[in-house]
Amino acid sequence: MNAGGCLCGAVRYEVSGELAPIQVCHCSQCRKAQGGPFATNIPVAAADFRLLSGADALVHFRSSQDKRRVFCGRCGSPIYSARDSRPEVLRLRAGTLDEPLRTKPEGHYYIESRAGWWPLDDALPRHIGAKPG
Repeated sequence: MNAGGCLCGAVRYEVSGELAPIQVCHCSQCRKAQGGPFATNIPVAAADFRLLSGADALVHFRSSQDKRRVFCGRCGSPIYSARDSRPEVLRLRAGTLDEPLRTKPEGHYYIESRAGWWPLDDALPRHIGAKPG
């Protein structure tokens, strides 16, 4: 079982099962939503995600017609994103999980739109375009 939550503590959740590898997304939407050079996402089955507290604090923003970005309306912490076309999968923000984590990053995605000021100096695979899962 893995647990996590937002910065202010209003939102707490748990995820059952092993976590998939972390996908590092460099698309411009993720960069703006995170306020940094990338987002760290973990695809999880919606059935494995359980909100423990903070349902009243969660709000969402539609960054595209098909995609909702869900975050704490009190502190602004991004929690996950979800596509209407794939309701069975949530893209959990890895930074909201409590440590320690047994999963690691597996690759960089959408590197064609990455922030030019952030160096990519690791050995992870680099992908142009779509993420798996």
